[in-house]
Amino acid sequence: MPSIRDLYVETADRAADLIADPATDARWGRPSVLARMSVGDLAGHLARSILQVEWYLDAPHRDETPVDAARYFIREGDPADLDSAHNQGIRERSTEVARQGHGELVSSTRATLDRLRDRLPAEPEGRLLEALGWVLPLDEYLKTRLVEITVHFDDLRLSTGVTEGPLPAEAIRVAVETLLDVARRRHGMAAVLTALARRERDAVQALRVF
Repeated sequence: MPSIRDLYVETADRAADLIADPATDARWGRPSVLARMSVGDLAGHLARSILQVEWYLDAPHRDETPVDAARYFIREGDPADLDSAHNQGIRERSTEVARQGHGELVSSTRATLDRLRDRLPAEPEGRLLEALGWVLPLDEYLKTRLVEITVHFDDLRLSTGVTEGPLPAEAIRVAVETLLDVARRRHGMAAVLTALARRERDAVQALRVF
């Protein structure tokens, strides 16, 4: 089984290929499968899961008890509310990255990933970083990036019509386990069990994380 760092690089490499695909460029300004986001915005959002790993590694972090990947995703408010400050911020940051255009985004994403390929194995065990107000161990943060990449890889693939091969099965496993942990903490074990086995009684949509 690969380390979480090796798995992240392998999965991010597939995402970078999809961002670089000519079909992404051709549909850059068209709507994506995500509401209020163009294909370019979505590509920018996907690229951020590569770019910001380096940004946060280079930035200082607060001295506080770190959280894990699941806690990172548990925030106030309805995650499906497109008008929430959190979701508006996601769209704004994605658009900001996309403004550089397809070619520049591909170049910066690939260059960042090349540096991370060498850098991540050298980072010490227990390395901390700060992301969007949370302090996390590096390996826990990479789990959040695997969630983002596996989810939005499929969004971008569907938005462009590209028939890319599947992402690493282990990456999808990590993403699913992380999201199940979010659902469990948000709604409790009983609600998750109901959602899995008795969907007709799942009044709270316990498995809906985003």
